[in-house]
Amino acid sequence: MNKKHVKKIIIVLVIILLIAVFKVFNLGEYFSLAYIKESQEKFDLLYAEHRVTVIAVYMLIYIVMAALSLPGAVIMGLAGGALFGFIVATVAVSFSSTIGATLACFVSRFILRDWMQGKFGDKLKTVNRGIEKEGPFYLFTLRLIPMFPFWLINLVMGLTKMRLRTFFWVSQIGMLPGTMVFVNAGKELGKIDSPSGIFSPGLILSFVILGLFPIAVKKLMALYKSRKEKQY
Repeated sequence: MNKKHVKKIIIVLVIILLIAVFKVFNLGEYFSLAYIKESQEKFDLLYAEHRVTVIAVYMLIYIVMAALSLPGAVIMGLAGGALFGFIVATVAVSFSSTIGATLACFVSRFILRDWMQGKFGDKLKTVNRGIEKEGPFYLFTLRLIPMFPFWLINLVMGLTKMRLRTFFWVSQIGMLPGTMVFVNAGKELGKIDSPSGIFSPGLILSFVILGLFPIAVKKLMALYKSRKEKQY
């Protein structure tokens, strides 16, 4: 068994161990909106005393969750908005989610691509040619319009020949608008201190934007595509 196979086995075992720890200790309960809201005052005090440390720990947890595709990333985005405010949370969530996605893409590539290329090489040639030609735009569209799960995009792109740095910056830009919408919704949720706050104009507007954003982007992308086809 060569060193590459040993590394693959180690990575797989580490991933399985981390997911098992998450499940066995039921860590998912700490990434619920109810828990975040109940603990907001404690988090606010902690953040006021140790800003850099709290942001660093938050980003590390988010990166691990995104890399392992664990549930709770959406709640983490909302919590970031409530805890850090719009600007800081947008930067933290944007980089954390992109780094986590890139790590997931790298692991997919390292563990699965050789096997997939050997088994489906002929079929993947067409995919790779398409990725080389319009890969960044295609990935940008997938990130902008959440038609497929976050983890699936990372997995599939790992099987292609797209450079990781291209995957990183395209994902960063493509996910940024959605990140801003989620963070803003979290910021508004953080202001609620009574049930009546649910009906505040700011929160209602945030959730309206959250619902309409994918539809609006899909329409704009379809319009762009139709105009591009007319040019040819």
